[in-house]
Amino acid sequence: MTVVLALLVGFGVAALTAPVGVSGAVFLLPVQLSGFGVPNPRVTPTNLLYNVVSGPGALLRYRRQQQWDVALVRALLAGSLPGVAVGAVLRVFVLPGADAFRLVAAAVLVPTGLVLLRRRSPSARGPDDVRPWARRTSRVAPLAFVVGTVGGVYGIGGGSVLGPLLVGAGLSVRAVAPAALLSTFVTSVAGVVSFAVIGALASESAAATAGGPIAPDWGLGLALGLGGLVGGYVGARLQPRVPETLLRVGLGVLALAVGVGYVVQTAS
Repeated sequence: MTVVLALLVGFGVAALTAPVGVSGAVFLLPVQLSGFGVPNPRVTPTNLLYNVVSGPGALLRYRRQQQWDVALVRALLAGSLPGVAVGAVLRVFVLPGADAFRLVAAAVLVPTGLVLLRRRSPSARGPDDVRPWARRTSRVAPLAFVVGTVGGVYGIGGGSVLGPLLVGAGLSVRAVAPAALLSTFVTSVAGVVSFAVIGALASESAAATAGGPIAPDWGLGLALGLGGLVGGYVGARLQPRVPETLLRVGLGVLALAVGVGYVVQTAS
């Protein structure tokens, strides 16, 4: 029953979030903690495992639709890839507690939601219009590093935050979504490897300091990811048929609701 539920949850989350370049892992934390009972800090590498398994579905569809911007992908990876490894170390040794983790999550979700809810006209630009801006790696890479670090702490890679931020800044969803998802996939692979190495090298005392198992919940992560693999493909295919404003507002409301919920839980 748990496997079936995980498949359905992974499918639904990915189908709703893939059209704007978000893997869906950013919204899986409350499901893991409350619904599946995954302990801290295991939720973070489990989220990253979900990204690794679910990512190719949407990426395959975007490739078929020829929605790639190589310059934007390189700019995102230049910062977020090393950042996620740093975030993995911080997650285990600096931010192991549930309260601190919720505050970090809220600090990511609330601003992301506000950016998505900003009133902007949907951009009609295509991938070619993004390239001149994306080549400014001196500006993009530091931001991607910060977001990748937070993503490593939260278990969302890097693109899941950068994607909504770029869309909220007015860039085309068509250009941003594939680049953000590819960045999320690559950084999530790095994150899973980082947690696996930390888990293998960490002593029992380090695991106790972290507050629980460091390795991912492989069964749950794979089940969520397989559902997301199909859901991401479906979401990417539906993207051209859904208004950008509707996608952005829906994700913004969900991000704000989850972020505020974490603040309330921490304060109570």
